[in-house]
Amino acid sequence: MDTENSPGRSPRARREQVSPNLLRMMERWPRTPAVVLGRCLTVLAGNPLGKALFDGHHHSEDLVRLVFLDPHARDFYPDWDQVAVSTVAGLRAVARTHHDDPQLIDVVGELSLKSDAFRRLWARQDIRQKTEETKRFRHPLVGELTLHYESLTVNSAPGQQLVVYHAEPGSPSEQALSQLCIAANAPPSGG
Repeated sequence: MDTENSPGRSPRARREQVSPNLLRMMERWPRTPAVVLGRCLTVLAGNPLGKALFDGHHHSEDLVRLVFLDPHARDFYPDWDQVAVSTVAGLRAVARTHHDDPQLIDVVGELSLKSDAFRRLWARQDIRQKTEETKRFRHPLVGELTLHYESLTVNSAPGQQLVVYHAEPGSPSEQALSQLCIAANAPPSGG
């Protein structure tokens, strides 16, 4: 079956691939959460700690849908209003150069129908590239985390971003991140 032409997916949509070299590099950062985002802020890949940071949400593989469609998003992001503005402005930046991208059209269409907040923010037409910021999370396993991130352009894959998070050294967030690291790397129970 041709998954590229499945119902609900435009025949022009191409699956974004993450370089095996980038994946190997991220795996070597066991104590640093890192994810690779696609053009429309989908999580294309992540190291174990990066995946654990967003794990447990209905839309953990899609940061736009996580913000606007996950019923627990406002708990997960204590500064939800700021995160929502930033997320839509980042998606608008994609629309500026890829306005006919089928995935973008699908995401904007779905969220415009399902989220009043998204619809209002999209109408503002704010544009902002994801660069660096401090973001607070309320993680279900380890509690509150305040993490700084840098977003780096993946030159070998236009439209992809490597997002790397870190906590302030010696902070409670660094301790919580260490606990999350243990949970993320714990072997499965049972046998």
